Amino acid sequence: MASPTKLTLSVDATVIESAKRLAEGQGTSVSAMFERFVRLATADADPRLGPVTQAAAGLFALPDGVDHRDLLTESLMEKHDLR
Repeated sequence: MASPTKLTLSVDATVIESAKRLAEGQGTSVSAMFERFVRLATADADPRLGPVTQAAAGLFALPDGVDHRDLLTESLMEKHDLR
């Protein structure tokens, strides 16, 4: 990890106090909490998909009302004879 660099933010005083209380309640610092937030918020922006997955992405669209998680659950249940 790179060495920390100072960042100054302009934020409403009530937000600052809320952030300090939240950080204290979590046993961390506002800086660490902010860093964790940014890392989590940008994690999906860089999914690091492999070349085959990138090539296959967008080849088809699910019908309206169909959730990919439901399809995955159904497939795994079939695979493991859980029906």
